[in-house]
Amino acid sequence: MEAIIETKHLTHTYSAGTPFERSALLDVDFSAYKGEYLGIIGHTGSGKSTLIQHLNGLLKPTSGQVLFQGEDIWADPKRTRMTRFQVGLVFQYPEYQLFEETVYKDIAFGPKNMGLDEKEIDRRVRSAAYFVGLRDDQLDKSPFELSGGQKRRVAIAGVIAMEPKVLILDEPTAGLDPVGVESILGNIRDYHKAQNATIILVSHSMEEVARSVDRLVVVNDGKIPFHGTPREVFTHGDELEAMGLGVPQMTRVFHRLRQMGVDIDPSVYTIEQAKQAILSKLGKAVK
Repeated sequence: MEAIIETKHLTHTYSAGTPFERSALLDVDFSAYKGEYLGIIGHTGSGKSTLIQHLNGLLKPTSGQVLFQGEDIWADPKRTRMTRFQVGLVFQYPEYQLFEETVYKDIAFGPKNMGLDEKEIDRRVRSAAYFVGLRDDQLDKSPFELSGGQKRRVAIAGVIAMEPKVLILDEPTAGLDPVGVESILGNIRDYHKAQNATIILVSHSMEEVARSVDRLVVVNDGKIPFHGTPREVFTHGDELEAMGLGVPQMTRVFHRLRQMGVDIDPSVYTIEQAKQAILSKLGKAVK
């Protein structure tokens, strides 16, 4: 697979040379591939937010490189600016960053800054609104008239409207009820399938990433101890627990069944997989 964005020996130190000096990332090599749906997990303070802020040039490395499509994003100012349009970052609680008079203008802000003409801006605004589930009649409303979940959709649409090749979402479902969580995750899945963009989902929820992503990257104490498919990562249950992360509830249940002597595959992490594993086990028992 071809990496669309990667870091090489990335190190970032906050307040370097002062009594408050703190290393947030230490010699990190990271890659995300074209069309991949990638999850990043790590406890608060692990370095995951610092990592993603390097990917679109919000933070500059203390040392090391960030490469987008094989080129250093800090090679020149034009490349840095281009990367910020091509690598879209949705912060946690992005609805607090809404500021325009209407939903339409808020979504159009990024495309307008790209220097696009009005026809292209309109196409992108309406396309982005569609992907996040906003109706046309909501575009003329003030974003502050909308519910919290709808504001979240407007903020995400504002980044999608720039049509980035990489879309990074930092805890996009934080604070939402279960219906809102599933709705937002469904919107993201639809966008991923339709655009074949690289999606990077940052989350504390093991259940969320387990059922959404193709591959997981674990960040802990400024390093990446391991990465792989969800099945591969969740086999490190004890290590994840030690990092304060844990594993999905289904994985925990099946590990416990295994400890109790039940001959069953413990590398289960979704309800659907649990269902299939149990049915398979019952089928063998009947035979």
